[in-house]
Amino acid sequence: MLKNRIVRRTMRILVTGANGQLGSELKALSENLENAEFIFTDRGELDITNAEAVSRVFKENSITCCINCAAYTAVDKAEEEDQQLVVRGINIAGVQNIARACEENDALLVHISSDYVYHNSVNRPLLETDPTEPKGIYARTKLDGDRCATSFNSKTVVLRVSWLYSSFGNNFVKTMIRLGESRDALSIVYDQIGTPTYAGDVALTIFDVIRKYEKGDASYGVFNFSNEGVTTWYDFASEIFRLQGISCNVSPILSKDYPTAAERPHFSVMDKSKVKNAYGISIPHWRDSLEECLSLINQAVEH
Repeated sequence: MLKNRIVRRTMRILVTGANGQLGSELKALSENLENAEFIFTDRGELDITNAEAVSRVFKENSITCCINCAAYTAVDKAEEEDQQLVVRGINIAGVQNIARACEENDALLVHISSDYVYHNSVNRPLLETDPTEPKGIYARTKLDGDRCATSFNSKTVVLRVSWLYSSFGNNFVKTMIRLGESRDALSIVYDQIGTPTYAGDVALTIFDVIRKYEKGDASYGVFNFSNEGVTTWYDFASEIFRLQGISCNVSPILSKDYPTAAERPHFSVMDKSKVKNAYGISIPHWRDSLEECLSLINQAVEH
């Protein structure tokens, strides 16, 4: 007589926004997740604002999980009037289309959000239950997207991340290296406090979420995620230069002396207790992850 066996079905994972920083990290690290087949799409392959196209991709590929990395993230350009329909389309309508498709196909949704949604004056690490006070089009649409993700799909994990960087794509780390190597001095704001987040660590945490989901032990809802530790943009830049051996002189300035179209959060240090407890993970310090990322950047330059 045959014993009963649990047969694990292969996870069919759709990644949207796959050419961005996090999507590229998911590609590079995808072999870390066993029993999974990935379908990587960017805007050219899948327009998430087209509900019919989204539904078709889910049906044709038997999607069991979607990692939504697609977003309009040009926070200053988002303030331009001619861009606002585009921003809302991607950050709100697109998320709603994906969430609906997940619900219709009994699929897990992992949706990537932002620390910008909080934007308040709480002088302690921010909790997921804290009031939201988004400033600007980007921040408001990201919050509305979070609400769509959780309202339209019962199996949704929203990860709110801060100060994202990677060895892929364009980001603060790469910009600082480029500017530091070409200029003698730079002025960087020092009154915005938060935590840099390495996209590679986000990718590995998403895999932890999926593993828990496979075991029927996932927790749903909104979760904060960043690396450990606290810093400012000024100190972050200084550490990048120190590790890279760049001799550029860095001067601290106030945000008011570097005006931008979109207001940045002055304090976005997030409490990660909820995600650590729910998924049994430990999170590296931002300095350790920065070293890892710089190593990969330098290897790419050498080759």
